Amino acid sequence: MKKDIEKIDELIKEALTQEEAKFYDELGEQNVLEKFGGIFKGKMGWLAIIMNIMVLVFFGLLVYCLIQFLNAEATNELIKWGAGMFTSMLMMSMLKLYFWMQMDKNDILRELKRLELQISALAHKK
Repeated sequence: MKKDIEKIDELIKEALTQEEAKFYDELGEQNVLEKFGGIFKGKMGWLAIIMNIMVLVFFGLLVYCLIQFLNAEATNELIKWGAGMFTSMLMMSMLKLYFWMQMDKNDILRELKRLELQISALAHKK
């Protein structure tokens, strides 16, 4: 299967101009750090920066609630600080889930661009 994909890639590169082939190479697979960096590029990059700051704020709140939880003596205080820790972890998880969904969206868009490029190359080849 992998050899078939490599053959298809070579056929596409042969049909493309040098500029198009360079663009096609840029659409290749990315590692996790490149995907994470891709979230901060584009029109919604500012929102990702703000959300990352919010993750740090909720982490700070989590640490504060944990310290207060460990120092609490009454049951009511334990419940209050435990609920604060739970809420902080929940908010951090939701923001991290947003980041993973954005990375997945960027992967899908990259694959769509590759498909468009392949279709265009095959259309011009005939």
